[in-house]
Amino acid sequence: MDLLIDYFTNHPFLAGGLVLMLVVVVAYEMRRQGQGAAAIAPNDAIRLMNEGAVLVDLRQPNQFKDGHIAGARNIPGDQIAGGTKPLEKLAGKTLIMCCDSGQTAGAAVRTLMRAGVKNVFSLRGGLAGWRQDNLPIVKG
Repeated sequence: MDLLIDYFTNHPFLAGGLVLMLVVVVAYEMRRQGQGAAAIAPNDAIRLMNEGAVLVDLRQPNQFKDGHIAGARNIPGDQIAGGTKPLEKLAGKTLIMCCDSGQTAGAAVRTLMRAGVKNVFSLRGGLAGWRQDNLPIVKG
């Protein structure tokens, strides 16, 4: 232990760098843990949908008509930002939020979690991640 104290006193920049890196790693892991619990992969979304989860597409209606995941319900993200009223019919169900890239869905999940909604997830990568996994898209 004395050698460690001597090392830190003889090399303050290296010791400071170590402490700074530890703080950054801990902060990053805490942030990732808080967000990661709400994001699920497309395969996990399929499993949850088979178990009765509802997929909510947050894109605008014209984007929704251009292509969406089968069984998805279209509720534009700006309606959810205003409150949970559009989701009252879906109370008690597991919800999966979907958008183009996952950014809007992540924000919607955080908003809903703050409002007390439980069992709400975002689709990791959004519709782009869904397409990247070569999963089917429905038009119309």
